[in-house]
Amino acid sequence: MADQLVLNAELRTDRGKSVSRRLRRHADRVPAILYGAQEQPQALSILHKDLHRACETEAFFSQIFTIKAAGKTQEVILKDLQRHPAKDRILHADFMRVRMNQMITVEVPLHFLNADTCVGVKQGGGNVSHNMTSIEVTCLPGDLPEYIDIDIEHLEIGDSIHMSELRLAEGLTVPVLQQGSDYDHVVVSVYLPKKIEEIEPEPTEEEEVPESEAEQDTPTEDET
Repeated sequence: MADQLVLNAELRTDRGKSVSRRLRRHADRVPAILYGAQEQPQALSILHKDLHRACETEAFFSQIFTIKAAGKTQEVILKDLQRHPAKDRILHADFMRVRMNQMITVEVPLHFLNADTCVGVKQGGGNVSHNMTSIEVTCLPGDLPEYIDIDIEHLEIGDSIHMSELRLAEGLTVPVLQQGSDYDHVVVSVYLPKKIEEIEPEPTEEEEVPESEAEQDTPTEDET
């Protein structure tokens, strides 16, 4: 595993929409909140460039990292990120403290292996449908994976893999499956694309000239 990410933050005492707007506009900082682990929430701000750079790494969204503020370091995970609807700007972030002996629930990315050699694709001419790109798991922080691998090489046309069929490491559970089989969603499947039938274009009105009319339009010997 790569070295753990460290984000430097500043504590903030003032709150409110106007304060957040000033932080973004004048200091180029992102307002954030840190909560959890039976401690009081803390209002923070983080340099936009630092948070934006962290977001470029897939593991940032599912891994434990460190926030350093006022000389104190805390282990956290990202719980929510608000982005501007039109600009490449981060507006707000929510972080949750973690304790190594307390269970956490995190969205973990899925990596699909051997798509190029998938039986249904290579031999059957099918396509792979990624119905899910991540899955929510519950585990202890020390068991949290960076991602979950799914081998789809054996899938044929019409085959699929459900959440309950994923090979998870020991200590990982999928909480939604506890709600019943109706929540056992398809993660990935292989299907045969529909062929588009070639339809001959219908003749235009100019082309639909009855043979009898064509004969009437032709001058006879008496008319010439």
